[in-house]
Amino acid sequence: MNNKEYRPTLSQLRTFVTIAENKHFGTAAGKLSISQPSLSQALVALETGLGVQLIERSTRKVIVTSAGEELLPYAKKTLEAADAFLAHSRGANGTLAGPLTIGIIPTVAPYVLPDLLKNIQIQYPDLEPRIVEDQTRHLIQMLRDGQLDTALMALPSEANGMVDLPLYNEEFIVVVPEGHELAGRTDLGLDVLDNLDLLLLDDGHCLHDQIMDLCRRANVNPSEAATAVTRAASLTTVMQLVIGGLGSTLVPRSAVDSECRRAGLGTATFNHGVTAEREIGLVFRSSSSRAEDFKALGELIKSAYKSATAAGTDIAGGVVNVADGAVTAAAAS
Repeated sequence: MNNKEYRPTLSQLRTFVTIAENKHFGTAAGKLSISQPSLSQALVALETGLGVQLIERSTRKVIVTSAGEELLPYAKKTLEAADAFLAHSRGANGTLAGPLTIGIIPTVAPYVLPDLLKNIQIQYPDLEPRIVEDQTRHLIQMLRDGQLDTALMALPSEANGMVDLPLYNEEFIVVVPEGHELAGRTDLGLDVLDNLDLLLLDDGHCLHDQIMDLCRRANVNPSEAATAVTRAASLTTVMQLVIGGLGSTLVPRSAVDSECRRAGLGTATFNHGVTAEREIGLVFRSSSSRAEDFKALGELIKSAYKSATAAGTDIAGGVVNVADGAVTAAAAS
């Protein structure tokens, strides 16, 4: 029977949400850093107070009841509001304070994070950033589940219930083996993709999809010989494949400084009139009350992106040479 005087605690709601998201008591207890008996007690107290069964328990599986499914979004919004209240109270004299969980796609994280985290420490010392690197589809799901506050990814997200905050457009740089006829050129058209054995990241990485879209615009089908067997999960591995003569690739400009300062690589850029780029921005739930925080975070990200691209300016459109232990970039003649 429903107790009209009952008011659930945030701890009880968090217990319910965590169990519902993970469908496993042990996993949920681990994530909440409590024992399974304590987890079960909190759930029983919540269900007893509400007079509703939220979770069906069995020896083999955990099932969210129909009532639980109906109440789950409200529990998530309550926890989200409580977290926002705490964050704003900590940052009452300014934005960006308290814990903030940020998802980032793998083709952005290594290149933007160094300056971003440094700038956060300087400008918002009360902010407690928590970083989750994962592929786009997983980040979107974690946003929906309330496991992330926001995510930095390629736009548009095309996700229901989400807000896209555009930050910058990032051009693609062509990476070829040293000595390749394209190395050093700055006047490429999209048709050049038809003459390259393109090496791509595995399916699931948005960069893979972005390059495929670019190829479709140019009416180009990437060589099956280069992509059918050879597969890579990181840009670092792709660079080694290019050095080894297995093909060529495209990288976002922010990755040039980190990935292309290796002997055996050459780079080239597209003509200024050619659109070969991706849009990067923050994505967050439309129900979130932290839009102003995300705008402030976006300014820090844009600054970090500018630093990353500036560092690789001497390489883009050039050939990487190694002499006497020093790495330099020289334009191809």
